[in-house]
Amino acid sequence: MPYTPPPELASLSLAELAEQVAARKLPPLDQWNPQETGDSEMRIAADGRWYHQGGEIRRPAMVRAFSSLLMRGADSQHWLVTPFQRLSIAVDDAAFIATDMQAMRGTDGLVALAFRLNTDDLVLLGPDHPLRVAGTADVPAFYLGVRHGTEARLNRSTYGQLIDHALALGEADLAIESMGQRFPVVPAL
Repeated sequence: MPYTPPPELASLSLAELAEQVAARKLPPLDQWNPQETGDSEMRIAADGRWYHQGGEIRRPAMVRAFSSLLMRGADSQHWLVTPFQRLSIAVDDAAFIATDMQAMRGTDGLVALAFRLNTDDLVLLGPDHPLRVAGTADVPAFYLGVRHGTEARLNRSTYGQLIDHALALGEADLAIESMGQRFPVVPAL
């Protein structure tokens, strides 16, 4: 079955976006308890590119498939999980890169910030997918919770979209709101 990328974020309503998110069928990693553990010999670079045994994985469909099997343990180790194996994977920074952001308002007035990832996943910022701000005031780093403990780092243009949105709100404490939850966009000192 050929892969059809989701439409651009700006062309979706909040209801359509929620449908797209719900339509993505992901494996039930939290229900699997594989006994065999090993090393995948894979690495996700800080720029979001995936490598296996030093060579870049250039097929986007393979990256999307592998990313659906990804989780991060309490010790921050990332794993590729199947029903039979749990394979470690090296991650330089974050498992995903957020490449676009769109602010939307639902018919009920609820504001949602939607992010597209480098794997074409769509994520709504909110209680289940929080924003984490790290770094310093001079060099901040923004991370979006994705699933199973993994995160997406906002790339430079997406970080710019987020800051523009926060500035447009005119809030003195530079914070944003999405899905009924408030998130500061300034690193804690």
